[in-house]
Amino acid sequence: MNRTLISDLKNYLNQEVLLQGWIQEIRNLSKIKFIILRDRTGDMQTLALKAETDQDSFELINTLSKESVVEIQGTAKENKESRWGMEVLIKKITLLSLAETPLPIDNTDKSQTNIDKRLDHRLLDTRNLKHQAIFKVRSKIVRIVTNFFDQNGFTNINSPKLTKIGVESGAELFEVDYFGRPMYLAQSPQVYKQMFVVGGFERVYEIGAVFRAEKSNTMRHLTEFTGVDFEMGFIKDYTDVMDFIELMFIDLMTHLKKDTAAELQLLNVEHQIPQKIPRLTLDEAKKMLAPKGKKYNADEDLDAEGEKLICELIKEKSGSEFVFITHFPWEVKPFYQMKAEDNPQVTKSFDLLFNGVEICSGSQREHRLDVWKKQAVEKGLNPQGMPEYAEIFQYGCPPHGGAGFGLDRITQRLLLLDNVREAVLLPRDPVREKP
Repeated sequence: MNRTLISDLKNYLNQEVLLQGWIQEIRNLSKIKFIILRDRTGDMQTLALKAETDQDSFELINTLSKESVVEIQGTAKENKESRWGMEVLIKKITLLSLAETPLPIDNTDKSQTNIDKRLDHRLLDTRNLKHQAIFKVRSKIVRIVTNFFDQNGFTNINSPKLTKIGVESGAELFEVDYFGRPMYLAQSPQVYKQMFVVGGFERVYEIGAVFRAEKSNTMRHLTEFTGVDFEMGFIKDYTDVMDFIELMFIDLMTHLKKDTAAELQLLNVEHQIPQKIPRLTLDEAKKMLAPKGKKYNADEDLDAEGEKLICELIKEKSGSEFVFITHFPWEVKPFYQMKAEDNPQVTKSFDLLFNGVEICSGSQREHRLDVWKKQAVEKGLNPQGMPEYAEIFQYGCPPHGGAGFGLDRITQRLLLLDNVREAVLLPRDPVREKP
């Protein structure tokens, strides 16, 4: 017999089926034994009756443990009293792999096991269907976003993760020994994105690992995360990039509502699809926060509390879970961002906040070589020490801009998870090195 997935059982009522999966629960009575079986598509009640089940199989159930892998042959029957509306009557059960006891964690929905212990035994933790649903949604996010890039003329690139080119703070770089020479784990594909916009592709994107040597032990930071980065050429200004992101998230939320309906229902998550994302300058946001007791200096960014509060205010006002904050001070932004013509103290930059957390940062880049050099010097950098970066602007460089997302944060905020590590299979932070 061919295997039947649990999600397909409704199509096989009163027919013989072959199930394979993990034992989620066992209830062992004298003349009837229940096994809740789980596979990648869901769980199902199966039961063995002493009078109808193969005798060896009936006795075998006494020796089984939770999370053991078994194969069950039986008949799918309607049962309106069960929460599934059906069940499988066991004819024969075969043990494929016996799980050791006791389990190191409780992976049921009633578990009180803390996240650090769960991460130590992630392979057991992800057998929980709710935890598995997080990563099914995350997988769909990647597919939907990739399709959107493709439909809009972007080319996928893969930039080096070992590099000597760094454009962010050097203190946040991981140094590695590269055949006796120092190299660094890439903290951004920024230079490479710009390189290949100018290289003729015009529109490029990458989904890949990004590394930040920050000792940030928070519920929103990681030292290794998955970045969704893109760059687009021949823009009028930074608002073209924001317009693209707005359309991207409308497309993402629309498809997720349809493609992951079962997972979102299991996780009890529902969102309104945005029609238009509100846009505020940083100064406007600060003025809205002032009556709430949040005071900021002129060159100061919003803190985590401010981001959360401004999102709450915008949602009350417009119903939107998203908000763009624009025109960040030159003082706090990288040298390659373009300054605003009407106010050189701010940049043509933006952050996208979603449900209280910044999930994206972007800007229009400075494409004029003379200005680029001047701004590098203003930030205390030596343009002569960045020849590969400078070359991007030497042989014809179009106006361009782009942004970078954190896939982990998008997933976390979309699913309203308390900790970003919930949205990463095997996270890396300042203290976690394994598994």
